[in-house]
Amino acid sequence: MIGQIFSHYKIIKKLALLICGAVVLVGCGEPTVDAPAWVDGVRIENADAEPHNWLTHGRTYSEQRYSPLDQINDSNVDRLGLAWHYDLDTNRGQEASPIVVDGVMYSTSAWSKVQALNAGTGELLWQFDPEVPGAWAIKSCCGVQNRGAAVWMGRVYVGTLDGRLIALDAETGEVEWETLTIDPSKRYSISGAPRIVKGKVVIGNGGAEYGVRGYVTAYDANTGEQVWRFYTVPGNPADGFENKAMEMAARTWTGEWWEYGGGGTAWDSFAYDPELELLYIGTGNGSPWPRAIRSPGGGDNLFLASIVAVRPDSGEYVWHYQTVPGNSWDYTATQHMILADLEIEGRLRKVIMQAPKNGFFYVLDRETGELISAEKFMPINWASHVDIETGRPVETSFVRYDETGKPAKIVPGPGGSHNWQPMSFNPKTGLVYIPALQSPMVYNLDNSFKPKSFGANNGLNYWDEVEAENELGSEFGEDVQGLLLAWDPIAQIEVWRKPHKAHINGGVLSTAGNLVFQGTAERELVAYRADGGERLWAAPTRTGVIAPPVTYEIGGEQYIAVVVGWGSAAALLGGPDLNPEVGRPNISRVLAFKLGGKDELPPAPKLPARPTPPPDIGDEATVQKGKMLYAKFCFECHGLKAVAGGVVPDLRYSVLIND
Repeated sequence: MIGQIFSHYKIIKKLALLICGAVVLVGCGEPTVDAPAWVDGVRIENADAEPHNWLTHGRTYSEQRYSPLDQINDSNVDRLGLAWHYDLDTNRGQEASPIVVDGVMYSTSAWSKVQALNAGTGELLWQFDPEVPGAWAIKSCCGVQNRGAAVWMGRVYVGTLDGRLIALDAETGEVEWETLTIDPSKRYSISGAPRIVKGKVVIGNGGAEYGVRGYVTAYDANTGEQVWRFYTVPGNPADGFENKAMEMAARTWTGEWWEYGGGGTAWDSFAYDPELELLYIGTGNGSPWPRAIRSPGGGDNLFLASIVAVRPDSGEYVWHYQTVPGNSWDYTATQHMILADLEIEGRLRKVIMQAPKNGFFYVLDRETGELISAEKFMPINWASHVDIETGRPVETSFVRYDETGKPAKIVPGPGGSHNWQPMSFNPKTGLVYIPALQSPMVYNLDNSFKPKSFGANNGLNYWDEVEAENELGSEFGEDVQGLLLAWDPIAQIEVWRKPHKAHINGGVLSTAGNLVFQGTAERELVAYRADGGERLWAAPTRTGVIAPPVTYEIGGEQYIAVVVGWGSAAALLGGPDLNPEVGRPNISRVLAFKLGGKDELPPAPKLPARPTPPPDIGDEATVQKGKMLYAKFCFECHGLKAVAGGVVPDLRYSVLIND
């Protein structure tokens, strides 16, 4: 009887939520504990009226990652202490931006797990495990991380590594619906956070390194039914084009690109302007990387490395801006996009801003896609500048390694000058805070390239790259470096910078308290003065941080929260020479801080002492052959030199070697 009553209660509650959604809050009043995660577009559009919550991935549709909260500020941040911590049950890379709605935190962890926590105490309310097959990790570039959930009308939505989109009851974590967003015979994955716009859940995917064709799909938030799909690169012309945008894009490709997939996957960033009714999509690299393979006759290869504006109701193409025409370097425009209104040359402009991998900071008119300005925010050598008249980069003479046939050391490498870690725009200081980095790479075409069914199909000869690296010097000082950069988007100049010891660090949060928060690879959460850059406070995290912090308020107390845990490409591809976490145990947690917090983290456990790994075994020719095979098939999951930053087992101690 009690079970029947509870079941009927849930049905009635869901009907009430649907009715409220239909009338868009008319007569519904404020959300209560009986309607968890009650969020819709009206509420997100008016997020500044309730800064105590963090309602969507970037807090607002504009994705500024700025909070008006100022209880914690530059005069008292030194009193910040740990309020609570929650230990996650997976120690792989953690990249999530938690959502906080009316005292409940909804977050995700590696392997696409979802947690609901009491945001004031850290108590676990429920956890959902989608049980992603472990073997799917080999279909995913750079780890098994997840960047967060979305909430809407009493549900929590998550994209899973194996390509599913799942809607959960926000109160219980029970599955409401589930849909497969990919062709499981192809090597797609999802690591990005969904966005919900006008009752539609928008999600992209990854897999450009694995021979897929990119697309973005919108699903009905209530039913999971597909509403529209926008492909980011054209398919085989013989099959016909899905729309005029694909017909236009196909004219910028040559050869039989569809045999290689094409790429252009939208694996992370979105933004939405409700006034202009435009959804902005950031697209990725080509498949494979060298244009000489996938499009041998040249061409811009639309819509690779582009910002594309579409109508959220239909997915109809409106405009695009391509940051890297004919991309051959794994440069992407999937990096964080921010909407703002800026006064430029005496005129208020509605802009979209991006600092993508290629090292230029772009300011575009977000209504038309017109390029307003583009300047280097980090040292680069692949292009001298962006021509404002044409909007195109002016490439240097040596950059087309796939056409010259000569290895080239190019800055930035595939890690970019700024990767997926979100930046933040603070309207009070007028500055954008960028987790920037420098990491060059030697690019060398694989002249014998053939697509393979295991591992990445990048089209590069990695072994010859290692040899060439030893012959080419450093062009911009120390090759590998990381920093927090404060950038004026109007003047297009650097205002201040804070160097880090490692090149990969966390995403950024800025607040009205004149503060910027960032986690680091050196196992700290740090607060800087937003206008001047002074380091004001730091707290130990016991593990490297790559995720961005968020902030919220409960019971009159402001919290700063961050999901910590080392991983992703930094750990898997960086190798022991670039990895500060080698030899340290990775302990993934959610941490929340407040003024006067008294919680303490337990001491970090010590790794057991182990003997020095055995030396190379066999004659020199065998050793060299083994190194080439490892570079070709293994390093992307197990790290350079078989050491992956403490996240996955150190293969030098494998029983297959030592028995």
